[in-house]
Amino acid sequence: MSPVAESFVARLDAVSPNRFHWRLLVLAGVGWMFDAMDVLMLGFLIPPIVREFSLDASRAGLIASATALGMFVGAAVSGRLADRYGRRVMFTTTLVIFSGGAALSALAPSFEALLVARIVAGIGLGGELPVAATLVSELSPRAQRGRMIVLLESFWAYGTILAGVVAITVLPNFGWRWAFAIGALPALYVAYLRRALPESPRYLAEKGRAPEADAIVRRVERAGGGALLTLAPAIAPTRSGRTRIAELWRPAYARRTAMLWILWFGVVLTYYGIFLWIPTLLVGRGLTQVRSNEFFFLSTLAQVPGYFSAAWLVERWGRKPTLVAYLAGTALSAVMFGNAGTGTDAFVWAALLSFFDLGVWGVVYAYTPELYPTAVRATGAGVAAAVGRIGGIIGPYLTPVLVPAIGQGGVFGLFTGLLVLVAIAVFALAEETKGRSLEEISAPAAAA
Repeated sequence: MSPVAESFVARLDAVSPNRFHWRLLVLAGVGWMFDAMDVLMLGFLIPPIVREFSLDASRAGLIASATALGMFVGAAVSGRLADRYGRRVMFTTTLVIFSGGAALSALAPSFEALLVARIVAGIGLGGELPVAATLVSELSPRAQRGRMIVLLESFWAYGTILAGVVAITVLPNFGWRWAFAIGALPALYVAYLRRALPESPRYLAEKGRAPEADAIVRRVERAGGGALLTLAPAIAPTRSGRTRIAELWRPAYARRTAMLWILWFGVVLTYYGIFLWIPTLLVGRGLTQVRSNEFFFLSTLAQVPGYFSAAWLVERWGRKPTLVAYLAGTALSAVMFGNAGTGTDAFVWAALLSFFDLGVWGVVYAYTPELYPTAVRATGAGVAAAVGRIGGIIGPYLTPVLVPAIGQGGVFGLFTGLLVLVAIAVFALAEETKGRSLEEISAPAAAA
């Protein structure tokens, strides 16, 4: 890293969290919230869509899998584009794509058209999440970086709650098309984001745009009431051209990449295989659709304390032990819920499943961008997310196909086994990053 870039990093790390950081968190978090709302609404919307288009179980699973396919494409390409054109540009672009896909979903005249619309929406959904996490990570001071990303991920819980509110209010009165139409609202938000959202100073310094980077760092310092340091001279770009995915498998990064790909694949497959089908599975246990929706909505409220507890532990215990503990909690909750009925025990295990699983997600998004240097950070995060989206394609399709064959208990047993394997991989391969700057984490790898 150049001396100029190092000065920007030192200045960012020297400022305590202030109104600039909290504003950034909300700006990125609102987009995150709408993403979650769209994804989780599918669990409520699939039953009426199945009735309207007369679908069997396997075709119903394709609705969620089509969204996951789009998320795979979006995650795979957005990181590389963000490393080339900027985090802010890609964040706003993916929100527009997602909004367009949501609007097309609301207007879909046929099942096939709906699948295409879900792929489009998924491209925006999958592209936005890793880019937003990278942007917030690069603007956060080292001592609070993990906590900031987990708090960003907590907006997923608010989106889940919003999905439940839409399912309980809009769906029974106006139908599934109007529920999808609400997902088009982020397009209006983009006009404000283009002015309000800052670019990453680390990215700007990497591209040789030192004056722009300095201006943003000064905004951070001014918001924190600290001294404004002098601007270092402009520098030439430290990298140019394309970032090759093969760089992620250099000896310096291979262990990190392997661990992240296993982590993302297992967490995404089990999340979408479980959460998108909980309302339908509860109907299969004897609840009405309305009671099932209410059950799911109330149990997901446990996601909020799940995020906040993980946000506290990630800077106290560290990333690795928090991940392993919450993965173990998710595995236990999954197998217990899979073998429960519809009473209090089922609700408790569903709530614990929400608590632990979404705590895992918070740490995953905090940890992933930390493991790569600035030049390939968004690419590394995006490709890891894309590998996860392969699991997101498989998981939603597996559940309705396997339940008739091996029952809900058998399916949840398979998910539990996968989560245990993921926890073992993290325990064996992960390295701790708590309290280290992004540059310190990448320095040993860069020297390898």
